[in-house]
Amino acid sequence: MGSSLTEAGKARLERSCGPEWRDWIRLGTGAPGIERIEAFFRGYAYDPHRHDTYAFGLTLSGVQSFDYRGTRRDSLSGHAIVIHPDEVHNGRSGIAEGFRYRMLYVEPRLIRDAMGERGRALPFVSAAVSQDARLAGAIARALRDLEMPLDPMAVDDMLERLAGALLALDPSAACSRAQRIDPVALERTRDYLDAHATEAVDSARLEAVAGLDRFALARQFRAAFGTSPYNYLVMRRLDRARRMLVRDVSLADAAFACGFADQSHLTRQFRRAYGVTPGRWRALQKRVEG
Repeated sequence: MGSSLTEAGKARLERSCGPEWRDWIRLGTGAPGIERIEAFFRGYAYDPHRHDTYAFGLTLSGVQSFDYRGTRRDSLSGHAIVIHPDEVHNGRSGIAEGFRYRMLYVEPRLIRDAMGERGRALPFVSAAVSQDARLAGAIARALRDLEMPLDPMAVDDMLERLAGALLALDPSAACSRAQRIDPVALERTRDYLDAHATEAVDSARLEAVAGLDRFALARQFRAAFGTSPYNYLVMRRLDRARRMLVRDVSLADAAFACGFADQSHLTRQFRRAYGVTPGRWRALQKRVEG
């Protein structure tokens, strides 16, 4: 992967353990061909540079300003950013208070693979700063839980969503062929996920079960069942965890038994799915029973 940060940019960074007002950068977990960071800058951030990756960003606060393809771009809180491979850009704060953001760097080959038969060329989105809900949602999803290891199935889900968002914004890169659905393969996949929900299921195994490549499987599964294979697997794990919590199994034991990395991982997924923590959910259940 090419350099995500120039040496000039790195020289201006302070680690996130410094005072709140100082520039800092925090490295998140990644995967082959994928890097994730969070950073804060008050003033000048980066000299002109280019990546050999797609750079997907989400501005968290302040005004993130940069020059790109001959024009100044300003990204506000909640806005999404797409910088294409080999495009020169710089970076700075648009206001005195600084800006905070997260960024995801993805090798183009991964986007190409995720497009599959849907794409005939790598998508190009001319609007480097976007408020498109589909794109912003895909980027925000990819950048959450920055410190957690990236599950291989979660990576596939992330890439499929990003590729879909890019193709929606650049129809010229898409193929015109209609999507094919293989219901027998999808039912086999769902049955396998039901039976192995608490195990470490990887995409290679699902490919063998379905007889489809992982990205075609993700697209068809969502079309058939309204969610991705990864989300389906997480919800089955949460179903099991809820049944265990009702029986007063400890949160740590439930996390281990249901295939989560640890107690905090279960808590985050539980709250994301149900809007409450596992502890509060269990307390509410006891009130109903009482």
